[in-house]
Amino acid sequence: MDRIWPRGIAKQAAQLNDWNRNVAPSTILRKWFDHKEERFLEFEVKYREELKQQTAELDKIRQITTIQKVTLLYGAKNSTMNQAVVLREVLVNEF
Repeated sequence: MDRIWPRGIAKQAAQLNDWNRNVAPSTILRKWFDHKEERFLEFEVKYREELKQQTAELDKIRQITTIQKVTLLYGAKNSTMNQAVVLREVLVNEF
């Protein structure tokens, strides 16, 4: 999940059921991270702290996963160091 819509993709064409910006990293954190690999571990810690304030939203997503598949989207080029990786880990392993 991201707070900003990716360039070049029409919202209508994406056919999303939901776009939950509340669980995306804050703008300040996203800009600080800037997809720099050397900042990822600290980004992960800070993002997890932000997610602690979104328990209702996380519970909502977890509930949805019990009835249908949920796909987490991200705009980063790195598929292993991005907010979706952290969000998935929190959704699966933290209550």
